[in-house]
Amino acid sequence: MITSTHNSKVQLARSLLGRSRERRKTDAFVAEGVRLVEEALVVGWPFQFVLAGERLKERGRALVADLQSRGVEVEIVTNDLMQSVSETETSQGILAILDNLLLPVPQALSFALILDQIRDPGNLGTLLRTAAAAGVQAVFLPPETADAFAPKVVRAGMGAHFRLPIHALNWDDIRTHTDGLQIHLADTEGAISCWEVDFRSPLALIVGGEADGASRLAQGLATSKLCIPMPGMTESLNAAVAGAILMFEVVRQRTMK
Repeated sequence: MITSTHNSKVQLARSLLGRSRERRKTDAFVAEGVRLVEEALVVGWPFQFVLAGERLKERGRALVADLQSRGVEVEIVTNDLMQSVSETETSQGILAILDNLLLPVPQALSFALILDQIRDPGNLGTLLRTAAAAGVQAVFLPPETADAFAPKVVRAGMGAHFRLPIHALNWDDIRTHTDGLQIHLADTEGAISCWEVDFRSPLALIVGGEADGASRLAQGLATSKLCIPMPGMTESLNAAVAGAILMFEVVRQRTMK
């Protein structure tokens, strides 16, 4: 049983939870909590190792047994040490160090999402979760967007990271991946209502940041600017809400008879 904060595995977990530079350097990230670790196991995501508290609840104990039966290294740590490592107020007693495996972008891309300057981890994670639910095929994160594999983003994504290609790219690479797509930029001053746009053709949606909206480079990539009509007395919507509305308008149009 691990009892010391100086243990190399505990120190690695702490560094991955705290620093994006360490996540990039080691090409790894942390998934914390029973559900996220279960999700990673179900899809066959590559594990480095797991830290588990000494007094897990029944579901956690069953998960540890499953992990060990599949050859995943599980280290038991004291509950106090687990809580000191945890990013959450009350730890569920389990976290996994996972390889940062980039899922491939489909060659025939017809539904992509570009999240430009989304800096709030909760909003970014919620947008990723919504994208996975809406059938988005790939998400592109330009410079100045938050790290998709930061712990708060991973928790808010609720398993989206294990099913959705998420790629942090420069604008030239994003342009290459989206060549041939209609690219619609959500903008409060967009001239076209989203209810009037035909979303059945291959497309990418750009959702801009919470404070400053979309960048100049994002605006230059867009082939159209659209807005979400708001008859109420509100200037704008939260980025995650706006993105969800637009993504599921795509779903509605593509599934309606």
